[in-house]
Amino acid sequence: MLGYTGILSFGHAMFYGIGAYLTGILLKYAGWPLGSALLAVIAAAVALAIVISVVSLRVRGVYFAMATLAFSGMFFILVQATDLRDITGAEDGLHGIPTPAWLNPTEDRLFFYYLALAFCLVMYLIARRVVESPPGRVMVAIRENEPRAQMIGFNTFAYKIIAVTLASVMAALAGVMHALWNLNATPEVFSVDTTINALLMTIIGGVGTLIGPMLGAGVLQLLGYWLNEIFGPRWPLIIGIVYVLLVLFLPYGIVGTWQMRRNDIQAGWRRLLQPLRTEPEQPVARKS
Repeated sequence: MLGYTGILSFGHAMFYGIGAYLTGILLKYAGWPLGSALLAVIAAAVALAIVISVVSLRVRGVYFAMATLAFSGMFFILVQATDLRDITGAEDGLHGIPTPAWLNPTEDRLFFYYLALAFCLVMYLIARRVVESPPGRVMVAIRENEPRAQMIGFNTFAYKIIAVTLASVMAALAGVMHALWNLNATPEVFSVDTTINALLMTIIGGVGTLIGPMLGAGVLQLLGYWLNEIFGPRWPLIIGIVYVLLVLFLPYGIVGTWQMRRNDIQAGWRRLLQPLRTEPEQPVARKS
């Protein structure tokens, strides 16, 4: 949404939370099999994304971000409602989510790691296929200059709905993985902190890249772990300072800055090696 279509959302945690809570409710209370629960999560994410897109995409920029934040806040309040305590667990959250025996993270953590790795690779390949397709090129054109994309005949509103829907389904499936790994779903998954963490991962790794946010996720998680070990409760202050330094010295993120400067580095090496190259000798023409 942000890197390739230029749509900033402050409420993307809403879909992450929908995936986590809906999975827990269907597995725990409805007794659905995991496959059927996955299909239900995808259908719910698509329907919700289309509704929110139709309502919110009529405004742009920070206004769209605020609209998505409002929707996310609505769900954050809803799952904490005491009237729904028997379903969502209210402030305590939904705990004791059952999983198939072959997918129990407490008994076989290594298998779940490989499952998460496979999920990550599949999501990457799908995103790569989309951004390299003709619709993906239109999304980049919308990011660069939406009025010009409209002038040459593209329905930019429809393409933005596609981008929001795809990103929402991915977030909802990530929420499913969260519920299966933690065996719970708490209201924090709907909080704005979840969205901010996702944005930090994207910005640290590199907006407009696919590998960048994945690398940014690793950097943010490992930094949080290490800094918590060293500085204790003060670690968010340190990570804030690190983030400011990254923005100052790597303004396009880790991968984005490398891609920007890679051509300069290669050009510098070519200039350095140029004197070592000699002109090939011209063949001497024989006289007839």
